[in-house]
Amino acid sequence: MSLLTVTGIGLAEHGTTVLHPLSFAQGQGQKVALAGESGAGKSTVLQIIAGLVQPSAGEVRVAGTRVRGPAEVLVAGHPGVAYLSQRSELPQHLRVEQVLRYAHQRPAAEAQAVYALCRIDHLGARRTDQLSGGEQQRVALARLLLGGPRLLLLDEPYSNLDRGHKRVLQAVVEDIGARLGITCLLVSHDATDTLPWADEILVLRGGRLVQQGPPERIYRQPVDEYTAGLFGDYSLVRGADRRALGATAGAGPALLVRPEEFAVGPAGGGLAGTVRAVRFLGGYYELEIALPQSTVRARAAAAAFAPGDIVGVALAAGAGWALP
Repeated sequence: MSLLTVTGIGLAEHGTTVLHPLSFAQGQGQKVALAGESGAGKSTVLQIIAGLVQPSAGEVRVAGTRVRGPAEVLVAGHPGVAYLSQRSELPQHLRVEQVLRYAHQRPAAEAQAVYALCRIDHLGARRTDQLSGGEQQRVALARLLLGGPRLLLLDEPYSNLDRGHKRVLQAVVEDIGARLGITCLLVSHDATDTLPWADEILVLRGGRLVQQGPPERIYRQPVDEYTAGLFGDYSLVRGADRRALGATAGAGPALLVRPEEFAVGPAGGGLAGTVRAVRFLGGYYELEIALPQSTVRARAAAAAFAPGDIVGVALAAGAGWALP
């Protein structure tokens, strides 16, 4: 039985359709992510699920109980559902221990376990306005967890954090599912947030669901260029270049290839191309290569090539995806 069932929800505002009918289900413990560019409707979906926005059509059920929107209840929200936005919105000038004390009636041992899980057990005496953005976000999350939710909605929780605080919060979110058994639904526009974490990804564009599936399928077999671009760099190979590379992945108009799917070696080892640029990106080098009819991006582990070099370009076995 699904913990969350979304059936045909839609939203129209001032005569404009913001969200077209959308349906999906999420099982207990399943990690689901909503991906899409800004304005795609991701946050709207989360707010409808949380009971913070009234849908124009459809319904949401959590553990079989219908979520009622703000037009139907005096206080917006739904029991057992917690919503964390990208801004923590903590009360100002209060100590962390005061903020958390007012938020729960749990036994002290249970509360301390939540504080430790959220990596905030050392912050109790600090005022909320003395915390970093990452610390504020973890305190806000702990405050929600003290209510014992079954479903946690995370709306761009990492967007305003530096790399260090983001990694800490990502570890906390992993622990929430593994140690507390809370089901999480995440909204993000960043592929590094969704690809390694989610069991299922829903891609939204202009308020419509355009693709749904496990992360690897979304990454390697995107339904269109929009979806491909959300999850990383790619090249489109057409015509004679595609035939010369020996691509066999379907008969669509263009072959979409991720940079790591190209094999680059000395001239004579594949389709000849000219290196236009070499860029160091930390763990690898990115090569921009001009083929007879296409320009592609490929990866190399070492700085073995320089601009102007003639190289051989091939495809790894089974690489590439013919766009529908």
